[in-house]
Amino acid sequence: MSTELLFRDDAYLRTAEAKVIAHTPEGGVVLDRSVFYPTGGGQPGDSGNLTWNDGSLSVATTVKADGQGIALVPAEACALPPVGTFVQQKLDWGRRYKMMRVHTALHLLSVIIPLPVTGGAITSEKGRLDFDMPEAPGDKEALNVALNDLIEQDLEVTESWISDQELAANPGLVKTMSVKPPAGTGKVRLVRIGSEDTQIDLQPCGGTHVARTSEIGRVRIGKVEKKGRQNRRVNLLIDD
Repeated sequence: MSTELLFRDDAYLRTAEAKVIAHTPEGGVVLDRSVFYPTGGGQPGDSGNLTWNDGSLSVATTVKADGQGIALVPAEACALPPVGTFVQQKLDWGRRYKMMRVHTALHLLSVIIPLPVTGGAITSEKGRLDFDMPEAPGDKEALNVALNDLIEQDLEVTESWISDQELAANPGLVKTMSVKPPAGTGKVRLVRIGSEDTQIDLQPCGGTHVARTSEIGRVRIGKVEKKGRQNRRVNLLIDD
């Protein structure tokens, strides 16, 4: 089974009609097209709700299913829409948009700290990256200034695609040491911040991002934690 990734074509799409194509053994609903992003790459799955002629359900999270499918996980046990039913899907946009802001900010964090990334995580309130960094940054305030300066430049965030073979020939594009790029389908999505002539970041990523860095708003670097001899965890918070 395969789900069309509507969020990949338009991260700002909040509602869409879809058809139920399967149920998972765990009680998830698989649609033929989805505005819901599934858990992956450190970004949590989306939440929201489904409605149909004689029913509705709350979606707690979204996960990958067998094949190329995406399963929407109900918040509680309930009657599922039968296979073949047309449903209306509605995203919890407030939560998703915050994660888009955090995710894009983490890309910028990897620019001002140009070290290999060993891990990362995103929530709707904050994010963090783990770096191969033996010593903590000496001037956290300077990092704050540099990060917010990039955000205020209102840089465009765009995507392009390369083949798996092109990615293998350009290993420098991959910043993450612990998470493999979303490869294996023959092509890989690259997320670029800045124009082609003035780009400040280009890396493989399957997540959702804002269209311009100014949408992120003010951010601040929080606690820097030691996570092993070679690793430092840098926390990032969005100031709403």
